Amino acid sequence: MADDKDHFLRQIWRLAGPYWGCERRWKVRGASLFLVLLTMSQVGLSVWTNYWNRALFDALEQHSVHGLLIQVGVFAIIFGLSIVITAAHLYIKRWLMIDWRAWLTEHLVSNWMENGRFHKLTHSAGNHDNPDQRIAEDIRIATEIAVTLMHTLIYSLLSMGLFINILWTVSGAVDVPGTGIRMPGYMVPLAFLYAALGSGFGWMVGRPLVSATNALQAAEATFRFGLSRIRENTETIALMGGEPLERAHSATRFMQVIREYKRQSLAYMGLVSFGTGYGVLLPVFPLLVAAPQYIRGIMSLGVLMQAAQAFQQLTSALSWPVDNIGDMARCRASAERVLSLNEALNKLDGCAGGTEGVCIELERSQHSRILIEELCIAEPSGRILIEHFSADIRRGESVLITGDPEVTGYLFKVLAGIWSWGSGRVKLPPADEMLFITQCHILDEKTLREVLSYPHPVDTFETASIRHALECAGLAWVASRIDERGNWDQVLPQRSQQRLCFARAIVQRPAWICMKEVLDVFNPKGARLILEMLRRELPNSTLLNISFQSGLRNLHNRTIALSRTRSAKTLESGGTQQGISGTIQ
Repeated sequence: MADDKDHFLRQIWRLAGPYWGCERRWKVRGASLFLVLLTMSQVGLSVWTNYWNRALFDALEQHSVHGLLIQVGVFAIIFGLSIVITAAHLYIKRWLMIDWRAWLTEHLVSNWMENGRFHKLTHSAGNHDNPDQRIAEDIRIATEIAVTLMHTLIYSLLSMGLFINILWTVSGAVDVPGTGIRMPGYMVPLAFLYAALGSGFGWMVGRPLVSATNALQAAEATFRFGLSRIRENTETIALMGGEPLERAHSATRFMQVIREYKRQSLAYMGLVSFGTGYGVLLPVFPLLVAAPQYIRGIMSLGVLMQAAQAFQQLTSALSWPVDNIGDMARCRASAERVLSLNEALNKLDGCAGGTEGVCIELERSQHSRILIEELCIAEPSGRILIEHFSADIRRGESVLITGDPEVTGYLFKVLAGIWSWGSGRVKLPPADEMLFITQCHILDEKTLREVLSYPHPVDTFETASIRHALECAGLAWVASRIDERGNWDQVLPQRSQQRLCFARAIVQRPAWICMKEVLDVFNPKGARLILEMLRRELPNSTLLNISFQSGLRNLHNRTIALSRTRSAKTLESGGTQQGISGTIQ
């Protein structure tokens, strides 16, 4: 149990530590200190209420109207202060929750979106499924529950220290039967014993809740991800008649959710059943224990009620672990998912597909060339696809890259800076001078102006240049609709969507254009016309065209044919073995 607690606290600190020391740390620390002061005020009010409770019942026992009226006035003050302090506490607590969540979300999203890590992550082994769910939901759960747990823990510790003293004072002393020993403050050890037994049984009953909660959150995330994938591929699924299969897959994923939900329900059932019995007995037990003192006239009614309330406050403080085991389980499960995603992203900086310290070195420079030196490309598993490949591509050239489709696809990712598995060195122009075109588009719920400007701000390019680009790409018929928002991926046929990519290149006028199989959806005549149009509109741009249409060779300055290495070798730390390289023709 202690190991679990230490592990949980380490996880929370790994999430909170960087936030506590971030660039706005003084604001964060000030808010945290203010929250602690408000918590201390809440504990002070509970102590005041405890003494007020004693005075009230003493006044009732004495049938004192004057005393009763005084306590009504005191209660009005306690009531007003409670409202003000609770409202301020709630505001500061929720500010810390959302600020911590915002900082952690910004940090993790930046880490996820930097250097193509979101793409590399899909090819890496490890526990990092559904990163979007971890960022959107698990960060929220972890931060909100962690702040609440810290508040309740501080409140419980302060309450424990104060109410031990109160209970020790008001409970008096009793003689232990048959021993002749007089025990002062006898209700204090009873409170510790009651809380210890409750916490021990609660931990045993609640331990299965941790794994059950983690499994349920993972199942829920998988189910949501499956539904999102169906939404993103509606046309493909409809054309292929895949509805029955997708429905079956969704049913299977949801059945897993049901199984994990039932497992969590059983864990909750045991914990809630125990907690109910524990809570029902708590207000009655101290009254029964202290009743003999009251009956013998040692205690007044007010002292009896104060002792009973102090007993409840102390045992509640001591029972903090068992009372919060459910929230601790949810917080721990979410913290583990957030931390494992962050660790997986950080490991990507070490490069290498299963081989420590081996990766493709990427450099950016202002030189007008792409220089590839002794390039080895590997899969994440370490299996080598091609090695000892070198090339020098200068500004203004038109180069056709063909050969093995898998190898050319990975070379495209290397040039884009999103693939580092392998070895060798690649010197590239500045990223803002390069444009990469594939058969994938970002057309959902965007205007054509936004599509053609992406990833630049929408007002970067003039309307006249956008209309001209659409006319050059053969899309003059949509030039009047550039500010119309809609699902263009469903409105435009595939070839028109590809033409949008060429229009985007003409609008943005990059120095380097890298295309991957975008011309292969056109017939040879159409592909030739597009290439001629690009050379006419962008005469100073370098064109790297990955294509498998043999009739396009004479439209390029040269051709690079890439072939896969013939032996099944894996990437080794410290270098690669001899193999087959690409050939330049």
